[in-house]
Amino acid sequence: MGLLNYSTKIPALRTAGEVQGILAKHGAKAIMIQYDNEGRPEALTFNIKHDQQDLSYRLPITPAKALKVLEAQHQRGQLRHSQPKPDYEQAGKVAWRIIKDWVEAQMAILETEMVSMEEVFLPYMLGKEGKTLYQVMSERGFYLPEGRG
Repeated sequence: MGLLNYSTKIPALRTAGEVQGILAKHGAKAIMIQYDNEGRPEALTFNIKHDQQDLSYRLPITPAKALKVLEAQHQRGQLRHSQPKPDYEQAGKVAWRIIKDWVEAQMAILETEMVSMEEVFLPYMLGKEGKTLYQVMSERGFYLPEGRG
């Protein structure tokens, strides 16, 4: 079984637009696509309003990592024989489709009112240093900083 969406033909920019639409429908106030040096979309940053404060989030889209998985699956014969050898462009398409599917699933949970938008995207919240909460916590060995007295 191949990676989710491994055979997609939908261009990454089209999927990025779909993700933007989903986030906007659910309250995102500003959405930006970040590009690599080759002009390929590699991250999506967005803001949501929380108690009169804008919170920023960044969802990483890393086609290089998806490409490694696709290449390994191609070598093991896990992809359809009719599927050409994966390349960076295909990996980008796949990575964006996976993010879209994940965001749609998160929005479905949000719509049940079991969670809040802030809760769903908490690991991807950006701090002052431009790092996500996950990145900061990872660097600290997942220890919380000491509280303020």
